[in-house]
This record gives sequence, structure tokens and C-alpha cells, in this order.
Amino acid sequence: MQQWAGTIFYMLVFFGILYFLMIRPQQKQQKRRQEMLNGLKVDDRVVLAGGLHGRITKIKDKTLMIRIADRVEVEVDKGGVAYVPGQEE
Repeated sequence: MQQWAGTIFYMLVFFGILYFLMIRPQQKQQKRRQEMLNGLKVDDRVVLAGGLHGRITKIKDKTLMIRIADRVEVEVDKGGVAYVPGQEE
């Protein structure tokens, strides 16, 4: 019976370590990313996941209009924004 208790104890310790080393940091990163996406506003400079740099011209529900050159605008999903230059990740 004590052998099972030891095994269960080590499994709990393993899952605790797994949680604090992998799952918890990922949740924090997702929260920071969501805050970054919710904080986007018109005229913010952004870098898209594909590497394009541009400036937000219009914000819709789930998409953004991004000016990437003179008279060139593209509509992208908000999830396509990789980061905002100048903001810490």
C-alpha cells in the first residue's frame, strides 16, 4: 500500500512541476497577447505574422485595416498581429 502512496506522491510532484514550468507561463503569455490585441488603436504601428509592417487605419470587430504602403491597405485578422514595435513582449 505504501508503494502506491509513493507513486502517487511522485506523480503529483511531477504534474505540479509541469504546471509551473509549462502551463502557467503559457497562460501568462496568452493573457499578455490578448491585452496587447485589445489595446490596439487607430494609428498604432504593428508587425504582422508574415513580417509586414504597417499602421492601423480602421478597427472592426475581428479584423483590422492596415496601411502597408501609400494607397495600399489590407484587411487582416486581429490574430495576424505579431507585435507592436516599442512594446515589451
